[in-house]
Amino acid sequence: MAKKPDPVDIAAAQRAREQAEVEQAFLRGMNTLRDTIAPSSLEINASYFRLGTKYGRTLYIYGYPREIYTGWLSGLINTDEVLDISMFVYPVESEVVLKNLQKKVTQLNASMAINAEKGRTRDPGLEAALNDAEELRDQLQVGAERFFRFGIYVTLYADSLEEMAFIQNKIETMFGQQLVKTKVASNQQEQGLNSTIAQMTDKLEIRRNMNTGAISTSFPFTSADLSDGKGILYGINMHNNGLVIFDRYSLENANAVVFAKSGAGKSFTVKLEALRSMMTGADILIIDPENEYQKLSDAVGGSYIRLSLNSDTRINPFDLPRVIDSDEADDALRANLVTLHGLFRLMLGGSQIASNGQMMAAITPAEEADLDQALIDTYARVGITSDPLTHNSEPPTIADLYDTLLHMGGTGPQLAQRLRKFTTGTFAGIFSQQSNIDINNHMVVFNIRDLEDELRPIAMYIVLSHIWNITRTIQQKRMLIVDEAWQLMKYDDSANFLFSLAKRARKYHLGLTTITQDVEDFMGSKMGRAIVANSSMQLLLKQSSSAVDVLADVFKLTEEEKKRLSNFPVGQGLFFAGQNHVHMQIIASQTEEKLITTNPNAAPPGASA
Repeated sequence: MAKKPDPVDIAAAQRAREQAEVEQAFLRGMNTLRDTIAPSSLEINASYFRLGTKYGRTLYIYGYPREIYTGWLSGLINTDEVLDISMFVYPVESEVVLKNLQKKVTQLNASMAINAEKGRTRDPGLEAALNDAEELRDQLQVGAERFFRFGIYVTLYADSLEEMAFIQNKIETMFGQQLVKTKVASNQQEQGLNSTIAQMTDKLEIRRNMNTGAISTSFPFTSADLSDGKGILYGINMHNNGLVIFDRYSLENANAVVFAKSGAGKSFTVKLEALRSMMTGADILIIDPENEYQKLSDAVGGSYIRLSLNSDTRINPFDLPRVIDSDEADDALRANLVTLHGLFRLMLGGSQIASNGQMMAAITPAEEADLDQALIDTYARVGITSDPLTHNSEPPTIADLYDTLLHMGGTGPQLAQRLRKFTTGTFAGIFSQQSNIDINNHMVVFNIRDLEDELRPIAMYIVLSHIWNITRTIQQKRMLIVDEAWQLMKYDDSANFLFSLAKRARKYHLGLTTITQDVEDFMGSKMGRAIVANSSMQLLLKQSSSAVDVLADVFKLTEEEKKRLSNFPVGQGLFFAGQNHVHMQIIASQTEEKLITTNPNAAPPGASA
């Protein structure tokens, strides 16, 4: 008689089968996951490996120049090729290094002594090695430096061996320009692959002795991207062929400075920015000393205002802003009086250098006091006082000031005689009558080319003052371009006024662009450096050799950047925005180039600046 199966055993067997099925299903799932993420095959060759359909090749760095500069690796990191980079840093005990250095110094000294005894010529390489060893030993001894073993490997990927050869040549050229030597990891491609994938194993073990300073130059987390995704296109990022798209109004302030030697493309660049900024709704105001902006102004339907002794254009420096803010309205007259003080010091000759080399004011303290009282009285005679309700009256003119000075005591009559050439003399008319200009246009250009050299800085000062009054009256997004700003920096009062504009522009949504080719004069001025410090955006195009050192000191440029700065082709430069900067190529479209180029020998439309 057959024994009936035990129900408990049946249930246990059923559970065992179910568990086995679950385990098999789990293992099938694991296998499927592995199959998904793993390549179909791995083929290792002497100088390359094949990972599925992709080819790869590992290089290692084995040689470095005597000096290496910060950021030397940024070109590789920001290249647009597919690659993996691994760095391995092994600390070494300073005591061990000091003992080895002591031996090395002894050997070098012995070699130099033998050469001297045998009458051989000095060996510069031997002397440099001795100096380096002595310097490193001193720094290690006081703890200023530490010592490391450093290895860096690069694995390249491509779709074919031909493409691989092209990428390898590109990377080796990039390193070779900096005297960094590389080799293919021959017969060690498997170890090279394992050293550059994310498993933190150094299978190649090819290392170089380096101190802290040298390793710090290889800091890998450097990005050459400079684009905030909004604003206008400034050019092409030469580090990675990306676009430099930026909104200057999103920075701490919207001010910019442009430094370049003549013919480097500064006017082209600024006109291109102005044209593109108009598309974002910004109004453009330009002070043009060389008649470079008329073609652009005519093309966009702008207002082109010629200032000369023969023109009918008039600007009255006594105009007051029609401000709405009650606090600013109370201060409008006082602020304009301060501006007029600077203007008249400029008109009366600017600052002069005395025989002892000290700066001497154009007017004496007594004349300054009399001028101040005369300005207040001149406004009062037409009913304008500190009361904002009186500021809508028609303002006085220089002719009214002349009359006030002539009939007051003290130094007034002498000051009146010195101002007479602006009222009834040679320079009469242009700044001694009521204003008749209207800058209610998206682009307004003030041309001062036809003014005499003596009048140019005065005209720039008065135009800036007039623009500033309009800016305070009607607040909207504007860009003010001051070309050849060095003419203002020659005089203390006009330089101070330009700096005041740079400092206060952001409050009124104004972006000041200062352009100059006389870098030494501009940066030699205290106010010039202050304007640069108050500009969140800077563009350095090709410079003369004498200007490079000045700019390198101000902008903390590396040796490599200094070298590039004097050798940039036309239309290339260093673009700074906030704390970041990139090497940039300015590019214009065919239509833009037709509108903004002033070079009769310019490249065909569509070419770069």
